[in-house]
Amino acid sequence: MTATHESIDPIAPLVHTLLTEIGEDPVRAGLRQTPSRVAGSLRYLLSGYAKNLEAIVNGAIFDEPYSEMVVVRDIDVYSLCEHHLLPFFGKAHVAYVPDGRILGLSKIPRIVDMFARRLQVQERLTNQIGDALQSVLEPQGVGVVIEAVHLCMAMRGVEKQNSSAVTSALTGCFREDDKSRNEFLTLIGRH
Repeated sequence: MTATHESIDPIAPLVHTLLTEIGEDPVRAGLRQTPSRVAGSLRYLLSGYAKNLEAIVNGAIFDEPYSEMVVVRDIDVYSLCEHHLLPFFGKAHVAYVPDGRILGLSKIPRIVDMFARRLQVQERLTNQIGDALQSVLEPQGVGVVIEAVHLCMAMRGVEKQNSSAVTSALTGCFREDDKSRNEFLTLIGRH
């Protein structure tokens, strides 16, 4: 690889080696910049490791006597499967029933992204989102449903391109009260 005046991301030489190991020529025209592009891409796709819940919430918790369900649905989710480093993507639906405190609505997709931008399994991702909301708000309950397509299942292995995985995490009233759970599932179009 040609050294430049810019510092080289330590991931780039690893990608260069990977390209060589799979039988490619990393210095051919189409691949010359690939190691640095992949390094930049991985830094972005895994940027959730550099984020924390407190910084994301950033004080956006407000006293409010609202006690009905709050739902943010159809949040785009993009993550990398920790088993094969292949993408999985879909939608997250997140709800909570406040107990005197609400969270700024934009914080919910940011929390989803913080956990999704890490090497993941969908089951853990679903629980992490629910646990985070439960810990910062202490609401009456939290509901999280994620629907995702996994390229590790579609492109390799069983090669089932039309399948998706659905996971849920329910706490408090969403777990204990059929009415709250059914309202949530109806509002996200899953009932």
